[in-house]
Amino acid sequence: MSTLKQMPESERPREKLLRTGAGGLSNTELIALIVSNGTKDQSALEVSSGILSLEKDGIRGLVNCQPEEFMRVKGVGEALACRLCAALELGRRTAFCDSAEKTLMDRPSAAADIFMKDLRHLQKEKICLAMLNAKGEIVAKEEVASGGLSSACVSPREVFSNAVRKGAYAVVLAHNHPSGDPTPSAADITMTKRIVQAGELLGIKLEDHIIIGDGRYISLREIGII
Repeated sequence: MSTLKQMPESERPREKLLRTGAGGLSNTELIALIVSNGTKDQSALEVSSGILSLEKDGIRGLVNCQPEEFMRVKGVGEALACRLCAALELGRRTAFCDSAEKTLMDRPSAAADIFMKDLRHLQKEKICLAMLNAKGEIVAKEEVASGGLSSACVSPREVFSNAVRKGAYAVVLAHNHPSGDPTPSAADITMTKRIVQAGELLGIKLEDHIIIGDGRYISLREIGII
């Protein structure tokens, strides 16, 4: 077994990051920096490889892992499992709040692009909201609800509370179907119609409701529900 200290200094993850930047590190090396210390029997890189092997989709699939799942890997205790969950959640939030600010949502495909990366691979339903100004630009985004393996519901209060405070002109709702099939359910349609009615009372338009599948989406405006 080769420990990090036995590796050439230039190839150790920390030194490599300082020299090349984080972008120059492999997924295993990045996780090794979070792992920090290996065990008596394994180096940090070997523990990192075990973590990556948890999910067939590699680093992408780890976003959905809970601490107890990480703790199944040899060398991962409770503290490290929590550090991994925190690091992955920060990455997810950063991706969700990236350069989409002020992006123009002038068509359903533009709205789908904003949410696809964040929602398409989740194993539980999550409902997100984009708030728009009068020009159709995003001024804020937020997660408004999350549910179980097959359903998530949201009330008009949850949808519009921050939109009212931020003076939004319109909103776009989006949620995922963990099955990968974006076909709207009866509950999706009922919820959408309820939110449209509430928005009319508040003077905030529901511009669209996008349902995200695995690389596919359906716009409820395009199919005539809104």
